[in-house]
Amino acid sequence: MDQTSTGKTDTVKLDDFLCFAIYSANHALNRVYKPLLDEIGLTYTQYIAMVTLWEQDDRTVGSLGEKLFLESSTLTPVLKRLEGLGLIARTRDKTDERQVRVQLTAAGRALQARAKAIPPCILDASGLEVEELARLKEEIATLRSSLLR
Repeated sequence: MDQTSTGKTDTVKLDDFLCFAIYSANHALNRVYKPLLDEIGLTYTQYIAMVTLWEQDDRTVGSLGEKLFLESSTLTPVLKRLEGLGLIARTRDKTDERQVRVQLTAAGRALQARAKAIPPCILDASGLEVEELARLKEEIATLRSSLLR
């Protein structure tokens, strides 16, 4: 928000809020993602959990939560649903019974091939070049890191 020369604050405008720009961009992204994810039978949260497991299989619920910035109370129902779909298996860690491990099933690994079409569609919908989108993502990630300090 800008200050005038008298020290008074200008009228607050919604379009001046960074948080609203991010919030509304998130809604727009969700509208693009929804039909793509409907085709593979996942919600966005289920999708990012699967992407994380495709990057590195056999993770603890805690490490998934950290990577996804999700609390266990939010992540657990997502994982139960993915398990119900036959895409993952959850088991107790053999060395630490307090830990629950998450592994992809054969169906979960196979779904990755169908999901590969999603990122190019998002890039296309963004109207940005790969380099521009990568730079924007890094700037947003830097902002997130600053806000989490």
